[in-house]
Amino acid sequence: MVANTAWLGPAARSKGGPELSTTILVLNERGKPWVSSQFNAEHTEPPWSAFRQPHAHGVFIPHHIRSISGTPRVELALVRTSNPCTSQCAPFAGDHHLRWQSETGVRASGRWYLSETPVEVDAVGYHERVRGRWGWPELDEWIFGFANDLVAEGKSPPAWAGVFTFIKPRAPAGSATASFMLWHGGRVRRHFPRRNVSFAVQGMLDRDRVAQAPQLSRIFGVAPMPAIPKRLVISARQSDDWAIIDFESESAVRIVIPSETGLLPFSVHEVVGPCRLLGRLNGERFEVRTRGIVEFSGGARAD
Repeated sequence: MVANTAWLGPAARSKGGPELSTTILVLNERGKPWVSSQFNAEHTEPPWSAFRQPHAHGVFIPHHIRSISGTPRVELALVRTSNPCTSQCAPFAGDHHLRWQSETGVRASGRWYLSETPVEVDAVGYHERVRGRWGWPELDEWIFGFANDLVAEGKSPPAWAGVFTFIKPRAPAGSATASFMLWHGGRVRRHFPRRNVSFAVQGMLDRDRVAQAPQLSRIFGVAPMPAIPKRLVISARQSDDWAIIDFESESAVRIVIPSETGLLPFSVHEVVGPCRLLGRLNGERFEVRTRGIVEFSGGARAD
């Protein structure tokens, strides 16, 4: 499951434009086609957020997201088990900037409706809040992903969890940034900065394994995005501590996004697959075999 709610901020509204918000819900049952709402999905008000609506750990809060057509939809109770990382900031292209904050170990129980037949779920995921002012093509591309240990039950945090980010704006030179954050028992234990993080890719995912969403996006004249790596390895090291996410792409959906600031195309690939999270922290070795989600975005270029 991937869900996103976005608000067009006050800088745009000050020019006389209306207050706009979009919500999209994307679901995938392993081995079956992806299903998606349009960008006008309905959701519980206020939307669940550990940041915008702060609340204690261990408290289950209902959160529903529903396509206008009725399906797909989810009826979930969400509970926090972990603490967020510190807020990070990436300035670029004059006054453009991103501020984001990540929290792993969000547990979800309830039902998914890929069709009218419900699917019972007990999952553990990730929540992120991104604020700032940015547009395309200034924000050229990013790669992001996470992996949670799926063994924990109930309200327990994952034993290990990792999140990585890579942002590569078009300008100025040197504005690219990256980080790798490692959680243990619900707390951030290491935050590896960009100069300590490296990426490697191998092979390309078969394009037949990439769907496109939402359904109405087929009316847009969107150029192809670069191929998705079949294998992505993110590694970080600082002193004697190190961590690796070794991710294998299994299936992907390309979400085509209308730009609020122009006509240039932009899209995001959500990719799922098996992965390993392994490393050493304070002399302790660990390895977790799990499933992860990686997000590749880009495609908005002026040239």
